[in-house]
Amino acid sequence: MKSKIVIAFAILALYSCQNKDKTESKSIIKTIAEDTLSKTVAGTADVSKASPKNDKAVKLIRKQLNILLKKELPAMTKDDRFFYYDAFDLNNDKKNEYFVGFSNPYFCGSGGCSGYILNNDGSVINSFTVTDFPIVVTTSSTEKFYDLIFETGGKFHLLKMKNDKYPSNPSVQEKLKGDVPKESTKVLDIQEKKMEKYSF
Repeated sequence: MKSKIVIAFAILALYSCQNKDKTESKSIIKTIAEDTLSKTVAGTADVSKASPKNDKAVKLIRKQLNILLKKELPAMTKDDRFFYYDAFDLNNDKKNEYFVGFSNPYFCGSGGCSGYILNNDGSVINSFTVTDFPIVVTTSSTEKFYDLIFETGGKFHLLKMKNDKYPSNPSVQEKLKGDVPKESTKVLDIQEKKMEKYSF
């Protein structure tokens, strides 16, 4: 969204600097810029086609989702086929892993939503169910991967890596004792960060 605002202001600046004789061209440019700016501020701009923050990651995730959900795709509507993602290096190998989440009725129910954690190459670390976003990455680790905190049913659960996987159902895992550590990092904070969604 920020990039669209910057682009819109850049176009307006370009418009104001153009030769006064090119009135018609200026008028078109100004109209486009004002339209983009007003739609972005109003939240009605189509961000699904916006430039992704990491085009390579989006392509990788999109490809993997089409493989993982191949059998389910015919049952989905166009509105179901969107995802959010966040990148975080979970094992300090200088390569980001990808948290992939959904926020539509096909993937969400009364207990929360489902999603995936993918390796940097797109392979699946694991899928997860019944969680509310955001997911919290702590500073403690197990098997060289950071421990995670998932919220489900209004309660926080601690997930630790075991045999190269995190548990897939957070709701049956150990409940967090105490508060969420302040030094933790939130990922897939869809509402707070107003994250972009991408089609697959």
